[in-house]
Amino acid sequence: MNVALVQLRAELRRVAGNGEQLLLTLGIPVLLLVFFSLVDVLPTDTPEPIDFLAPGILALATMSTAMVSLGIGTGFERSYHVLKRLGTTPLGRPRLVAAKIGSVIAVEIVQCAVLIPVAFALGWDPASPSWLLAVAGVIVGTMAFAGIGLTMAGRLPGEVNLAAQNGLYVVLLLLGGMVIPFAELPGAIRAVAHVLPSGALADVLRDALGSAATQPTRSWIVLCVWAVVTPLLASRLFRWD
Repeated sequence: MNVALVQLRAELRRVAGNGEQLLLTLGIPVLLLVFFSLVDVLPTDTPEPIDFLAPGILALATMSTAMVSLGIGTGFERSYHVLKRLGTTPLGRPRLVAAKIGSVIAVEIVQCAVLIPVAFALGWDPASPSWLLAVAGVIVGTMAFAGIGLTMAGRLPGEVNLAAQNGLYVVLLLLGGMVIPFAELPGAIRAVAHVLPSGALADVLRDALGSAATQPTRSWIVLCVWAVVTPLLASRLFRWD
């Protein structure tokens, strides 16, 4: 069997055995979706908060799983010298990156299977949604965020990586247009937000799911650039130990 497939199976078993992490990656997006849909405190630019929030929370779930969960888990595997042993096998960095991204996509399928029905139950009614385009956006976004998470995990010590991943998560959440519209951000910050992978993914998903996208063509370009560059960086810079 191909070594990449063997590693993918191992990654999937590891994820399935980590119930606490799965609960966290599912629980936080669901909690945010329900709370901000029922408590109208966000300055959304749609008639119903859920129409703005649903695509943004799907983007948030993608970032949470592909960058934070993957990056932190991989960082501690590296600190505990698990990856050092893998480095002695024919696996190689590119196939390790591919296997980890594949396991993230499997988790995201579960996330979408939970979040989308919850959004519909809260009154979400997307106008002429393009689900294939949304799936493409999630896959491209996954590659971008996984590349970021693995690059950090492959260079930083475990504890530093933990803090850095969570810190970057908060920054991208606040500036990414996921729960706060771009229009509410100051001009200079708004310009930065549009070139971040979080902002690009949220905009792409809003366009695909019939919500208030701002510049979908540019967002697709930005997201694709991140999706190409960051996995290449991870493959090149990742250290086994």
